[in-house]
Amino acid sequence: MTGFFDEKELQKRIELNLSRLKDDPYYRIEKVFARKDYDWYGDKEGRALLSFVSHYKISKEKIPCMEQMMAQMEERTNEKLFFGPIFTDRIHEQQLSGHSWLLRGLCEYYEQFESPFALKMIRSVCDGLYLPTKGKYQSYPVDRSGNPDGGVSGKSGLEINSWILSTDVGCAFMSIDGLSHAYKILSDPDLKKLLDEMIGVYLAIDKKALKVQTHCTLTAARGMMRMYELCGEKAYLDGAKAIYDLYTKDGGMTLSYQNANWWGRHDSWTEPCAIVDSLMLSCMLYKAEKKEEYRRTAARIYHNGLASSQRANGGAGTDTVVSLESGGVDTLHSKMYEAYFCCTMRLSEGLWYINENKELLKAQTTGKVEKTDFGVYMDGDILYAEISGADEYLCSELIEIDGHKLHPLLKYFKIPKEDMEKISQKLIF
Repeated sequence: MTGFFDEKELQKRIELNLSRLKDDPYYRIEKVFARKDYDWYGDKEGRALLSFVSHYKISKEKIPCMEQMMAQMEERTNEKLFFGPIFTDRIHEQQLSGHSWLLRGLCEYYEQFESPFALKMIRSVCDGLYLPTKGKYQSYPVDRSGNPDGGVSGKSGLEINSWILSTDVGCAFMSIDGLSHAYKILSDPDLKKLLDEMIGVYLAIDKKALKVQTHCTLTAARGMMRMYELCGEKAYLDGAKAIYDLYTKDGGMTLSYQNANWWGRHDSWTEPCAIVDSLMLSCMLYKAEKKEEYRRTAARIYHNGLASSQRANGGAGTDTVVSLESGGVDTLHSKMYEAYFCCTMRLSEGLWYINENKELLKAQTTGKVEKTDFGVYMDGDILYAEISGADEYLCSELIEIDGHKLHPLLKYFKIPKEDMEKISQKLIF
């Protein structure tokens, strides 16, 4: 087998994403703070800050909005330095989820710049928003029969057991990621107790039965891996491995090495946020255990799962769920051109992580394309598809096998929007 990784391609992806964040008004100071009626409190602000710091870590270039955001944080947040209402008798699931990204952004900012205000805000978010929820996760509702299916952006609605729930089922446990990063900085034993409670509850939940969101689950698993790296307790590693196994082998990951947005809803769409998380989790597990399966999965996610996820404008968008499961389809094509409100920003940390771990992400090929037991064609780590709707210039590597003209998955970031949206790539035969 031979291994390859195209560094010029990665640099182009990074440049496109950086330009998107610098040039679009949505990510500038005039609009970077979400509307008051947007009840994903702290989510956009946290994802944006994390995105800006990720690009700083790659190139040492400061996107101007990064410092402008930090200068306005105190006036934009409540008296406890977090976004949204201060609930005393209820827990708002999306508020917890959103502030995980805020903690991640603040923690990364603090680690780069040692900002006293960022440290103060990390402490205040933990003390004011999260620690009051300690002891309440056993009451997290696992019967969602009255909860409507969610859209690309989840919504709050159903209220059970003093929880204001989201259609992004399970997203409260996204916070395992942000809180673990805060614990790395603060070393607060009360945070560890809270994390242990959240992790214990979430691992016990039947994620397939509840149809939880794959993104929040993979993000929680990354938080578990961070706790394992910090504390060395095997339970954290075992929890992350259990989630990896569920995701890769039981209805989470698609045959295109992307994700179904929820377990049990293969009629939905992929989400680049989760694709990034799945790659990072796979690499983290490989570093912990040195099992080739984890490295190979990460490489296949990069070369296949992210092939179509990044768009020509530098952002990231959703695709069809290619799966043999009920609701899945055999053909990959774009669904939403860009999820600018989440995935475009989430992609930035993914690109930083890929840049840091290039050696682990080399694709292995044999020079022979073969059909797998799942009905897809691969040469080692590289998926092949039957492509329709694409101009000839895009299909320069066609091969014919079993009567099919096949080509490696197209890289959508190289293709103009009007051409990309016409393309279908049949994967399952």
